[in-house]
Amino acid sequence: MDRKLTGSIEGGGTKFVCAAIDQDNQILAETRVATTTPEETLGACLDFFRQQESLLGKLSALGIACFGPLDAHRGSPTYGQILATPKAGWAFADVVSVFERGLGIPIGFDTDVNGAALAESIWGAGKGLSDLVYFTIGTGVGGGALVNGEILHGLMHPEMGHVRLPRIEGDEGFAGACPFHGDCFEGLASGPAMKARWGVPAETLEQGHPAWELEASYIALALQGVICTLAPQRIILGGGVMSADFLFPMIREKTLKYLNGYIRSVLILDEIEEYIVPPGLGTRSGIFGGKALGERAHS
Repeated sequence: MDRKLTGSIEGGGTKFVCAAIDQDNQILAETRVATTTPEETLGACLDFFRQQESLLGKLSALGIACFGPLDAHRGSPTYGQILATPKAGWAFADVVSVFERGLGIPIGFDTDVNGAALAESIWGAGKGLSDLVYFTIGTGVGGGALVNGEILHGLMHPEMGHVRLPRIEGDEGFAGACPFHGDCFEGLASGPAMKARWGVPAETLEQGHPAWELEASYIALALQGVICTLAPQRIILGGGVMSADFLFPMIREKTLKYLNGYIRSVLILDEIEEYIVPPGLGTRSGIFGGKALGERAHS
């Protein structure tokens, strides 16, 4: 069988990860590019893929799983662009056209979390499921969803990190870390929110610190909302904050508490350990999300 190569980009606020991946999910080449200006960062990514094509052969497609907000609606005047992001210099950066012009191959483009949700449904913790939600909880908070086997879009892509959450008692004095909403999910439970509240990075807080009880409570409140809204078959929690794996049992217990018996599914009542889970692809959900988006664009 001829080797089929797909390019993948996981575009983040601090770095862009680029990879050439074959049909067996073997990463044949990979690089990281600092997120500086759009011209510099995207140009370095394009150079990487051109170099890999000279070494490995022509790419069949490229998928870009990128930070947002962004416009993933083909036919829209701003399709392929990052929209009004707080990331300095990146508002309305035209990402897709750089690679369409530079590589001349099909391009898939969506949010990093939608890409991760798709990848987890194909190869990871949601394999075989048609309806799931993937959250990343780290520098920011974002959520992607698969509904009836399709990535969820409507007016735009979901912005689950910016849903407002009720305050946990005792936390009313914290202003919140989101410059747009203050006490949204991201503003209350992201890594920067934890640092702003406690004065140190989350990864330096010991397991028994009260920060984790509060963090689990806010995450569980968000999950209670998404369960009642989208009724996913599974929820996958990734991102840097969730590398503290002791959070999972706390979040499961609190999610059950907040649901209060209202959702009578056996998945919730008896199999919560299999319902709220870490990513099956580990820290690679995003880069394989790019591959999945590229393959869909080529099909």
